[in-house]
Amino acid sequence: MDTVLQKPHVLMISEITTDGKLTLRRGASSKILMKHMSHEAEILLHETRASYDAIMVGSSTIKIDNSFLTVRMVPGESPLRVIPSSMADIPLTANVLDTSAVQTVVAVSKAAPADRVETLKAKGVHVVVAGDDKVDLPLLMDILSREFAVRKLIIEGGPTLNWHMLHYRLVDEIRLIHLPFIVGGDDTPSLVGGMHIDSEDQMIRLELKEAKMVGTNLVTEYDVRYPVA
Repeated sequence: MDTVLQKPHVLMISEITTDGKLTLRRGASSKILMKHMSHEAEILLHETRASYDAIMVGSSTIKIDNSFLTVRMVPGESPLRVIPSSMADIPLTANVLDTSAVQTVVAVSKAAPADRVETLKAKGVHVVVAGDDKVDLPLLMDILSREFAVRKLIIEGGPTLNWHMLHYRLVDEIRLIHLPFIVGGDDTPSLVGGMHIDSEDQMIRLELKEAKMVGTNLVTEYDVRYPVA
């Protein structure tokens, strides 16, 4: 009998421009746009972090933004930080590798070089192996649930991680903080990257739960409705 994989409840949260972009251009830090969020929206973001067990971003986001992924501005504990990095190639100067105050899990594949894995472990990082050549996200969700007692996970990912999490039907809710700007650009990262779908039957539908103003930013919240397999 196949083992049923467990998963936490997953919320995808992101700031997004009116034309659906996450940054000014490819390779630019999302922090540039986040500076234009209202203070109230920043508070909401950190309140959300404080109410979740873990927060996950992709290794590319770490390389570009070098985020701390901690709770600031509001009372509360910072969540466990989770970084999928198939080849364990996170920069050793990354802020998330400082585990003196907040723990970090780096998920790697079996193909990750042993020396990189040992270097991460030496910095106090929890390294988990999930997958052969690349990180198996459903398996990672199971590991987080069983071994780290993660019941609620927030994703603040880029388009690649967001697409993979949606592709594997792992996202339950989406919360968008809308920024009233248009930045354009054919290759500017948008909320979800990945492969093109073949038909409208493959569209992932969102059911609007709430739309509200938080400071000067519109915030929309959705339940995710996947196509029938």
